[in-house]
Amino acid sequence: MTGDIALCLSGGGFRSALFHLGALRRLRELGLLQQVSLVSSVSGGSIVSGFFADVLARSGPFDSRDGFGEWLDTVDWETAIAAPFRRVTARDFRTGPVLNNVLWNWFLPGPRVAHLERIYRRRVSELKLGALPRYPRFVFCATDLTFGVNWAFDRERAGDYQAGYFDASDWPLARAIAASSCFPPIFGPLPIRADPAVYKKGHYRGGDRRELLERIMLTDGGVYDNLGLEPAWKELSSVLVSDCGAPFAFSAGKLPLRNLLRYTSVIMNQASSLRKRMLFERRRAGDYTATYWGIRGSSVPDAAAAGYSSELVEERIAEVRTDLDAFTVAEQKVLENHGYLAANHSVTQHLEGRELRAVACKPPHPEWMDETLVRDALATSHRRVSLTRWLRILKERSLLSQ
Repeated sequence: MTGDIALCLSGGGFRSALFHLGALRRLRELGLLQQVSLVSSVSGGSIVSGFFADVLARSGPFDSRDGFGEWLDTVDWETAIAAPFRRVTARDFRTGPVLNNVLWNWFLPGPRVAHLERIYRRRVSELKLGALPRYPRFVFCATDLTFGVNWAFDRERAGDYQAGYFDASDWPLARAIAASSCFPPIFGPLPIRADPAVYKKGHYRGGDRRELLERIMLTDGGVYDNLGLEPAWKELSSVLVSDCGAPFAFSAGKLPLRNLLRYTSVIMNQASSLRKRMLFERRRAGDYTATYWGIRGSSVPDAAAAGYSSELVEERIAEVRTDLDAFTVAEQKVLENHGYLAANHSVTQHLEGRELRAVACKPPHPEWMDETLVRDALATSHRRVSLTRWLRILKERSLLSQ
């Protein structure tokens, strides 16, 4: 099989972005990333996807698979992409917007997500959507709260099948990433202030169409589809899915507020489970080939490409917080290793019909494969606030500045 591939990058904050970074590295080594014609991303996946798209766009125009593949084969991945992106995730994108807008966020949510957009513009990309590469096609997914469907941004348009689509080529890429990753309740929704007249081909034609289009609000793409599958399985016959969404935690409710939040968790877990079920059922039906890897259940048993033990994955790596605060060097490199190994295990064991390059599987950060070291370094990684972690980050920054 030689057809083009769709690559789906799930949500999950910086945890997922770093996990996907490792997966991208291994896919490139195996010659699969060179065959990807569509990258569909959600939330944390959109952060690394947007960064990757920015590097591509600044490296030259890619109008075909050949040009894209040649660039991938020659670029120094660590210097051009991996190391700069780890520096991005060493910064706190969450606390500034939250504190600066805490007094009015619940009454006027726009400023907080606008602040997040400014951070993305400064740290990830200053490009407009129209400057994205033609090949591969990048799609950034958000959730339309008005119509309850997947909203997509790409280099030519923005919108969904209910509202319709409009030319968004002059919109900042940072705005698309912010809409894709403004996870509630930390960030309020992003308002789309577009004239209703610019929307084309929307299915909804009710009498209140204009009023609804004037009030469209977008939130994190993971609310509707945390795997980013919606654009992919409509277009291509081969799909790769990298899933670093937060594992569903078994818990007994005690307080009324916790029970209320638990309802939301169960609903989102159901939606994610249904997406996965649809993926595998349509694969069995022969609609397309699909290969999936996730943050859990991805330990690699063979000695040639040994991964982290299932115990370490369950107790430490899969429990790393879903957030946009600063990540430590250990968190960055362990997650990158895990994504690299999970992708390698999945595609070498389960991808059918494609010839893979014979490149040895070598985790990018072998110094962080020691399980005792990892267990200690990630002891507080599940906490949203940790003084120990904050002090470690300050120490790391001090060492880097010397």
